[in-house]
Amino acid sequence: MSQVSTRISIDHHPAIHEIETGPYEQPQSVTLLELIDAVSEVSDTEQEVIATVTYMLSSGRVRLSGNFRDTPVTKLCG
Repeated sequence: MSQVSTRISIDHHPAIHEIETGPYEQPQSVTLLELIDAVSEVSDTEQEVIATVTYMLSSGRVRLSGNFRDTPVTKLCG
């Protein structure tokens, strides 16, 4: 018995998920390790982790605490 296969192309469309925050909300303080661990759990590649962490820090959505709290984003992810 012979099997027939069909090829179907699938387009990947990356999406950016915005989280609504009000002007009264303070950014969450996390360590760099906590941030990388959290992002890594939902990312497929190292490049995606770096891009997401860079965006989150640059946008002010999170603030680092601990050893890297005063380190510029460009030094961390550049």
